[in-house]
Amino acid sequence: MPRALTLLTLAALLTSPLSVGAQSTAPAQTLAGAQAQLLEGRWQSAAATAAGLNTPEGNTVASTAYFLGSWLVPEAQKKALLQQAQAYAQKALAVTPNSALAHFQLAAAEGRLAQFQGLLQSASLASSVKRHLDRAIALDPGMANAYVALGLWHANLVNKLGLVAGLKGASRGAVVPNFQKAVALEPGNPAHRVEYANALLLLDRSRHRAAASEQLRVALTLTPADHWQKRLQEDARALLARLN
Repeated sequence: MPRALTLLTLAALLTSPLSVGAQSTAPAQTLAGAQAQLLEGRWQSAAATAAGLNTPEGNTVASTAYFLGSWLVPEAQKKALLQQAQAYAQKALAVTPNSALAHFQLAAAEGRLAQFQGLLQSASLASSVKRHLDRAIALDPGMANAYVALGLWHANLVNKLGLVAGLKGASRGAVVPNFQKAVALEPGNPAHRVEYANALLLLDRSRHRAAASEQLRVALTLTPADHWQKRLQEDARALLARLN
């Protein structure tokens, strides 16, 4: 999936009732402390703290941290971190199978892992990603991030497989409605706008250049909530410059 999906997992974390502000003074050994570390960009510390709690919630945060970290390390280290993200999400789901956030996080990890697998394994992971996103939405219909990820799932498969994407259940027509739903739920989240732009460009870069640029411009008017959203807006600004 596109680079901007990095922020989706953190955005999902921020919707958790256990979330805290980036300047929290919560003890580092608590779940709130791990979340605060992650919001500040300290993904290694967050992963260690969250995993050390040995709870479903901690494992989900650890999964998020390893996923985010995978975007910042050298290429040779990415797959190992993504496998960690997958494993911690699976561990969380083994104890709390009705956790929408854990289903979402597993989908995110597997979606990125698919880029490092062969054709057959990638196809299997694509189906798993869709299954977990559908489950996350069924459990929490208000999870805007799941609609964004689902829109990206459709856009990616259409981009890679063309007409054959329909055999996997992907549809060009499903992209925009999922993003419209996400934006309606969380109009102030810049990540959704940037992901919307990425999805439009995946569908047809020439045809949707203007619409994608507009989404990026809107994203840049919104106030970033944390370290990761600031990084995302930097990427959005660079992409907008290339499109123009």
